[in-house]
Amino acid sequence: MTLLHAVTAAFVERAGRRPDGVWRAPGRVNLIGEHTDYNDGFVLPVAIDRSVVVAAARRTDDGFRCWSTRSAAGGPAPPVHRPSDIGPGRSTGWAAYAEGMAWVLRDQGLAVPGVDLLVHADLPAGAGLSSSAALEAAVGLALTDLAGAGAGAGAGAGAGGAAAVAGAGLAPAARLDRVGLALAGQRAENEVVGMPCGIMDQMAVLLGRAGHALFLDTRSQHTELVPFDPAALGLTLLVLDTRVKHTLAGSPYAERRRACERAAEVLGVPALRDVTLADLEAAAADARLDEVTFRRARHVVTENDRVLEVVTALRTGDLDPVGPAMAGSHRSLRDDYEVSCAELDVAVESAVAAGAVAARMTGGGFGGSALALVPVAAAGAVASAVADAFARNGFAPPSVFAVAVSDGATRLACPAPPSGASAAEPVPRPDAISGSTERRNHGRTRAAAGRHLPLHRAAQPVAVERR
Repeated sequence: MTLLHAVTAAFVERAGRRPDGVWRAPGRVNLIGEHTDYNDGFVLPVAIDRSVVVAAARRTDDGFRCWSTRSAAGGPAPPVHRPSDIGPGRSTGWAAYAEGMAWVLRDQGLAVPGVDLLVHADLPAGAGLSSSAALEAAVGLALTDLAGAGAGAGAGAGAGGAAAVAGAGLAPAARLDRVGLALAGQRAENEVVGMPCGIMDQMAVLLGRAGHALFLDTRSQHTELVPFDPAALGLTLLVLDTRVKHTLAGSPYAERRRACERAAEVLGVPALRDVTLADLEAAAADARLDEVTFRRARHVVTENDRVLEVVTALRTGDLDPVGPAMAGSHRSLRDDYEVSCAELDVAVESAVAAGAVAARMTGGGFGGSALALVPVAAAGAVASAVADAFARNGFAPPSVFAVAVSDGATRLACPAPPSGASAAEPVPRPDAISGSTERRNHGRTRAAAGRHLPLHRAAQPVAVERR
């Protein structure tokens, strides 16, 4: 039984009827550009082939109900929440990400129907791979599709299209393209979940494309698909999941953001995007910036420079600058921004020592994962070296698995039940292997909306203004 059939069967088992559709949104890893997105800066993420899958069906009332395949079927059904039950201060737990999307879309004028939905993921939560943004994107696609299905919007969007997200037949103010949907996801996370994130994760999972990294200017929301195909160069991306679970909402993440805002205010600019290293050093020299705030701001300014350097290199197919840039990024995140941890540092150091071309922590930090760019032939040795280093340091075993650069969120075909299949057949579980590379197919796979380049054609280089 395929994953799609199994998720459909799991929905039938819980809801008692077939879903109206199934939607997938990938996780992401960020090659370079960490903690720059909420400073109007630059980022370079890629969507990956680990994902969140949502099966959903309209209800006859306005209720909203969420199941997860991580909870056994046959147990108590989750509560049905009315629109007045969801939103800031009311939605809690993992369901807040899904309910938050419904609340935001309704608040923006979309006629969101009552929905039953089931969530399945082979993307580990808390690993710094944007499982929250993937959930928001998959739910957002489902809700916008279901809201417009009666007017002919039932066909799913392809990885690069926005047509099925537009909500045909709705009032124009309620229509969203993929940038608008990303902004809705960010708002859900900011206002309902309580996490003051930037826009990078939602944009990456909605606009990603196989064989490319997404260069995003978070101020203008311009995007450029930059060629990045590790498999074509005999390389693979290894995720080094420390299994130190991070919870960014309510964590020191918010303090880091406040420090950046303080620095921008002292320097009289809208955001640290508008600052040079010389500006920071002058402000530190005359005591306008304290030592901690200076270091926080220095990370952002130098990280923006590293993103631009890597993008320039990738446009010409040159990977040589990527290793030094990733190494510099990790040092800066560890020493200036102070969001790394002992497990992340050991993962990065042991991966590079065992043959990785480059490695650094990825995601918000305080746990989660590191990312290593590794020759395919060395992947097993790198995974073993990381596992051995964790054991020597007394850490719990890591989970090391390869990921491929993937397309962004999309609607999947809703299959007919396979002949002789049992609705109770279990959904396949994630198969990440601790301490070794995962045996997966790593070959190449093929409102308030800001301007962005459509994904059905080759993007042109973004004209960057630093100040």
